[in-house]
Amino acid sequence: MFQVNVGNVDRALRIIVGLVLLSLVFVGPKTMWGLIGIIPIITGLTRRCPAYSPFGISTCRKR
Repeated sequence: MFQVNVGNVDRALRIIVGLVLLSLVFVGPKTMWGLIGIIPIITGLTRRCPAYSPFGISTCRKR
């Protein structure tokens, strides 16, 4: 359905930012807004970003 459109640097940043946001649920302000961190973690792990698709954006290297 979706093609891989998330490159290695983008992938690493998404996972790091997602983990930081998710940590807000357990440490710090302990807010449920930290659950938003699940989205960048999933897009980083699957290497697919649905928001990039309509605009034809890809951070992957061209083969």
